[in-house]
Amino acid sequence: MSTIRLTQKHDLPPEEALKVFERFEGEISKYGVKLSWVGLRAEVKGMGVSGDAEVRPGEVALTLKLGMLAKAAGVDPARLEASLAKRFKAAFEGGTT
Repeated sequence: MSTIRLTQKHDLPPEEALKVFERFEGEISKYGVKLSWVGLRAEVKGMGVSGDAEVRPGEVALTLKLGMLAKAAGVDPARLEASLAKRFKAAFEGGTT
């Protein structure tokens, strides 16, 4: 099982950072990934992936655990991490609602 951990600094109030995170979630939902939010924390679920997300003061974090199904589907963890990191950074660098 591969694990992808992403963090991104921000200078937004937590509620605004959550809105930006939710827009980022829209980008990754096309891959069948869903985030179930409770406050500023979320559980990540999808076909062959699980994990969690969190909005913290000054930082957001996303952890994805790729299961056997993702491996069987040919997902390259390093390539996926690079792609997600680029999108995550872009979301929060331009991140006002």
